[in-house]
Amino acid sequence: MSASEQASSLFQNYARYPISLVKGQGSWLWDDKGNKYLDFMCGIAVTNLGHAPKKVTEKLKAQLDELWHVSNLFHIPNQEKAASLLTANSCADAVFFCNSGAEANEAAIKLARRYHQKVKGTGRFEIITFHQSFHGRTLATLTATGQDKVKDGFLPLPAGFKSVPLHDLDALKAAIGPNTAAIMIEMVLAEGGVLVVQPDFLKAVKALCEQHGLLLIFDEVQTGMGRTGKLFAYEHYGIEPDIFTLAKGIASGFPAGAMLGKGYLKDAFTPGSHGSTFGGTPIATAAMIATIETILEDQLPQRAADMGEYLIQQLNEKVAVHPFVNDVRGLGLLIGIECKEPVNDIVLEGQKRGLLFVTAGPNVIRLLPNLYITKEEIDQAVGMIAELIHDHTAVNKA
Repeated sequence: MSASEQASSLFQNYARYPISLVKGQGSWLWDDKGNKYLDFMCGIAVTNLGHAPKKVTEKLKAQLDELWHVSNLFHIPNQEKAASLLTANSCADAVFFCNSGAEANEAAIKLARRYHQKVKGTGRFEIITFHQSFHGRTLATLTATGQDKVKDGFLPLPAGFKSVPLHDLDALKAAIGPNTAAIMIEMVLAEGGVLVVQPDFLKAVKALCEQHGLLLIFDEVQTGMGRTGKLFAYEHYGIEPDIFTLAKGIASGFPAGAMLGKGYLKDAFTPGSHGSTFGGTPIATAAMIATIETILEDQLPQRAADMGEYLIQQLNEKVAVHPFVNDVRGLGLLIGIECKEPVNDIVLEGQKRGLLFVTAGPNVIRLLPNLYITKEEIDQAVGMIAELIHDHTAVNKA
């Protein structure tokens, strides 16, 4: 442990990079030493509009002068407006606001269980998820997550969760039993390696849900809000979920999340059944409204699709040709570069050269630029990544 870590009053549960970022604008960040960085991580798919977007800034400043918090014991007009924007542009009929992706997924799990137990009277409670998925770090959502590393040291885990291999239909069928309440899946398993779900598999998952009376839950925490080239990633598949969850990009960096569901699920969440002190505050929903309106007005999902296509094209031409690279994949502006060996050293060297990006598992570089990213900025980033990979392999051969 370094001297600064020993002196810190913070728990050391984050392996932080040795950078202190203090300012952001658009696609760029600056640290406390004046160094400038091209941001291809967006706070892990959060700042979809870039840093300090004007409309969100103005809306937040105006709201700060009016009202901060009243609790959900009262009607909050901003909540109604934000919820209407979401339902008008999705397959959902109702919204529950919370503070994070984990809380949104927790609400989805609770809604699925309560619907079966209180509305349908079946007593079902099990949720099936997939290996390499990531759904959060509460006890329920880390149990739902299909990665053992997030569960270490937190035993005993809550009952009622099963995880099966992605794209293994036989394993999924075998996991379904009399207690199964729902199947929960990400359209792109971003933390698990940027694995895009195959359309035929998702169609089969939907059919199984209909056959067995299960709810279908889509975790859109990282894929939602235009990131994949559609406002919501499920639109790529032509399949509607019963429930889906949002966070990250929903409020441009202000802590916020949402769980959305079909109208027939409303009877499961009666007064007192679930709640959140800070969910959907006037401030949080002001940031949401401005973010959603900007995404719609500026047609950012289409821009993400176009820029994502250009980014993959450039990566295929200039990066995928290197023998160190196995694959380039993704949807919209959620891109993974699978390499033959761990890439953490490449991430660290990228920071030194002024480019920020993250991993998705040990061997995958994950690129998450904002939805206003330009071709010039993409060209700059791709050129740097090509150089980073070339230099990394050259050093390792020496």
